[in-house]
Amino acid sequence: MRQKPFWHPLLGLAQEAGKIIMEIYKEPAQEVVHKDDASPLTRADLAAHTLIWEGLTRHTPDIPIVCEEKTVNLETLEQTQRFWLVDPLDGTKEFLSRNGMFTVNIALIENHFPVLGIIYAPTHGTLYWGAKAWGAWKATPKGTSRIATCPIASPVRLVVSQSHLNQETQGFVDGFEQHTAVKMGSSLKFCAIAEGKADIYPRFATTSQWDTAAGQAILEGAGGYVFTKDGRRLSYGHPSPLNPSFVGASLSYEQLLAMQRPSHTFHPSSPTS
Repeated sequence: MRQKPFWHPLLGLAQEAGKIIMEIYKEPAQEVVHKDDASPLTRADLAAHTLIWEGLTRHTPDIPIVCEEKTVNLETLEQTQRFWLVDPLDGTKEFLSRNGMFTVNIALIENHFPVLGIIYAPTHGTLYWGAKAWGAWKATPKGTSRIATCPIASPVRLVVSQSHLNQETQGFVDGFEQHTAVKMGSSLKFCAIAEGKADIYPRFATTSQWDTAAGQAILEGAGGYVFTKDGRRLSYGHPSPLNPSFVGASLSYEQLLAMQRPSHTFHPSSPTS
């Protein structure tokens, strides 16, 4: 019998975290505190964090964990060290607004890039996982299937942040003569491209490394790309937890530059967030 990969139990861990989140989500009122950066923190964030932290520590005690709610100092990690990068509840604002667009994100980073990503969407009961080296998958109560990006649509289908649609992002969207733009929360934007339901996700507002790593692994596993304004693959493990601006897409950096209107080109010299 073929042995299951070491990370297979972590699919269930993400689902368990989602179950805890949903139990709190169904409560009539939510207790909220605000962190130093003014972002909201709920009991669901903390409960999911505790479950995932304990599960990863038990399963891979030799791999450090960087998590939004309790983080190993990124400056102490060796440049080639493997580490878990976790957002136990990605989309807390969506959780509080009760629109259902929040996820559990777990990623494994090696040599600055994600080698595994797991995303669970609790309100949909949908689980995504994947990596650039071996593909991407989706599981729902109806079954499991491999997912892949699809050729660019006409009009171009963009997904943008539900909570962080800024002027720069709108300018990028307007660079496509024919397009549709759908607002969506959390890492679900990566998943939409990975399963062929969208084409491009521009992000020029602030994100942290734990917001994007799992989605990047899945999108790359499905045949897509995540790159910065100078065309580099988005990377991780840097001392600052913040990402530069980036685009997730079903097409390459060069292909993206070629299809935008000249007055709105995603230019390499543009500043990052």
